[in-house]
Amino acid sequence: MLYLIPSPIGNLADITLRAITILNEVDLILAEDTRTSSHLLKKYEIVKPLTPYHQHNEHQVVKHLLDQLQAGKKMALLTDAGTPGISDPAFLLVRECIKEAIKVECLPGATAFVPALVNSGIPTNRFAFEGFIPVKKGRQTLLKQLAEEERTMVFYESPMRLVKTLNDFIQYFGEERICCVSREISKMFEENKRGSLKEVSAYFKEKGVKGEIVIVVQGKK
Repeated sequence: MLYLIPSPIGNLADITLRAITILNEVDLILAEDTRTSSHLLKKYEIVKPLTPYHQHNEHQVVKHLLDQLQAGKKMALLTDAGTPGISDPAFLLVRECIKEAIKVECLPGATAFVPALVNSGIPTNRFAFEGFIPVKKGRQTLLKQLAEEERTMVFYESPMRLVKTLNDFIQYFGEERICCVSREISKMFEENKRGSLKEVSAYFKEKGVKGEIVIVVQGKK
């Protein structure tokens, strides 16, 4: 049995009681970063073996993990923040478990783009989640395609690239397109900056940027 456990994206209290119960019951916890997961486990007094599972080693360890799961072990996968598989490692292991008829269960819980989308004030009935867009190769091609997208669009971005990405959106979507940039969701300094792409870009260019970023952009009318 493999459990996918959403972990808090900011406030450590944002974890379900069921997630805590399962983390106490499994034989092994797979962690994207064992140091980050250790803080969460320590807070809830969970003592279980931890092993790294991330994008740099998943292809090397997946066979060994499948062998253990087939032998009857229960495992939980924790990523640094949010739900495993959403711009985080999980897909490969889940796919291989399904091939081998190993049961997989994903718990409901924290995912950064949901509160950002709901907080944005931009229509939520239809949306396209794009995650992190390419830094170089394929970036222009994708932005040209998204310029015609009529659904609300949701992106993840690093603070270092936020202003550049907003300026690229201005170039391809137009400076008056409405957006909302959410950062530090569920943390003490949470901020949701709403306005046109031009206004929001100018705001962060002057202020500077820190924290985890979600960008919500209005679709083409």
